[in-house]
Amino acid sequence: MTQQASHSNLQPAHDPAWRMRVTIILCSLVLLWPMLLITEFKPWQLIDAQSLGATWRFLSGFFPPAHSTEFLLIVLEATWQTIAIATAGLTLALLGAIPMTLIVNEHLSISRIGSGRMHGMARLLRQIVRWKLVLLRSVPELVWALLFVRLVGLGPTAGVFAIALTYAGMLGKVYAEILEANDAHATDSLLRNGSSRLTVFLYGALPNAAPELISYTIYRWECAIRGSVVMGFVGAGGLGQRMDESMKMLSGAEVSTMLIVFVLLVGIADLASKLFRKALA
Repeated sequence: MTQQASHSNLQPAHDPAWRMRVTIILCSLVLLWPMLLITEFKPWQLIDAQSLGATWRFLSGFFPPAHSTEFLLIVLEATWQTIAIATAGLTLALLGAIPMTLIVNEHLSISRIGSGRMHGMARLLRQIVRWKLVLLRSVPELVWALLFVRLVGLGPTAGVFAIALTYAGMLGKVYAEILEANDAHATDSLLRNGSSRLTVFLYGALPNAAPELISYTIYRWECAIRGSVVMGFVGAGGLGQRMDESMKMLSGAEVSTMLIVFVLLVGIADLASKLFRKALA
């Protein structure tokens, strides 16, 4: 009891940081309120009688999930198509992102060796490629998919191109930041001894950054699977296109089955990512 009493006496009577916390909360609310008004955010609409009735009718159709052999074969084909869209799109994105990463990475700049400053043309080239990466990742894959559906028609090709363009911009930016965050001692030594940029990348920069690069690439593959499902709603094939057709026919049981498959796909991608990280640790 004596120890507890002495311990309680050591505690401050008031939180010394409460004014700052209250100020931050009030400022956040002041900034958030106009955003809620602009977005016409009205969560109470979810719990009025009409919305609750519609929600119940919609969700009650989800059970039991559709499980006929014919439908499961269709879902299996659409699932394989979704994986193929994500994998092919990400592969093309890598083919575009890796060369751009080598160009924008300042640690691989030969012109800065010795003087410490990059040549003017090299700096200009890097800025042009950086803005190209900005352009590619600024346009969401859904918008790219809409454009390619108009150009190449309905089907997986539009989804593959959409993922390739958007993810090339994302991968190029993040790869360059990961490589630049590592120690430049090894790359500088190789460049001073006359090694080519590709050799410096493979033997100086890549070994230290490989686990992080692979982990991020697998995460992007998981994102590509989710993205390919969304793009299916605009006609880019895969599970999304099948789900869109089932929703238009108000077939909740079929939608339920495809949602289960979608969750399993993301779970498998997450498990694969963990296994790769453990193997590389």
